[in-house]
Amino acid sequence: MHHLLEKHYVNKIGWLRAAVLGANDGLLSTTSIVIGVAAAQPDRNSIVLAALAGMIAGAMSMAAGEYVSVSSQEDTEKADLLREKRELKEMPEQELIELAKIYEKRGVTKETALQVAKELTEHDALGAHAHDELGINEITQAKPLQAAIASFGAFALGALLPFAVSFLAPIKEMVYFQYGFSIIFLMILGAISAKTGGSKIGIAVLRICFWGTVAMGITALIGHFFGVTVL
Repeated sequence: MHHLLEKHYVNKIGWLRAAVLGANDGLLSTTSIVIGVAAAQPDRNSIVLAALAGMIAGAMSMAAGEYVSVSSQEDTEKADLLREKRELKEMPEQELIELAKIYEKRGVTKETALQVAKELTEHDALGAHAHDELGINEITQAKPLQAAIASFGAFALGALLPFAVSFLAPIKEMVYFQYGFSIIFLMILGAISAKTGGSKIGIAVLRICFWGTVAMGITALIGHFFGVTVL
């Protein structure tokens, strides 16, 4: 009898977080910029230029920030692994006992824990300590370049909508068109991220639409009353 592998959403958490954050930020921040400019200065050239600048600057900023952040995590993981590798070489017996105690704390008997620790150590000592002592594995391991590319692409993709609307929407109704299309796509993004991540769709959609409306509304008011855009 064949058993299908269970579907675990945590397998997607690395790229999903960066992609969803990038797309939401690209859509919301660029729309907020356009709405602020449109409310302050209803001129198509200014609106299109603001959307383009926001899209390019935002995508680069997201990619750079994500790369630096995840690289710091990767450096920490590498340092921990190097220290663990050195300890395994210098004091293997102590490390074996330490690994056995980890399994014992999880409810395994002392004898079984020691046996499991010995077998895993013989198979892959560093891998066992990385997984069970440090909490590092293939799923959660930091991948800076992957995160940066996902953030850049997702932000640019999200920002394309307000950029396209800035070309096509009537100037007088620009604010309403930007808000309407953005809310629709925020709902879609919220539903996709919730479905992919295994969470409740309704709550995710409601949350992203509420905060999106707040952000765009505040920027529109600032643009209307002061003639400037604040991000």
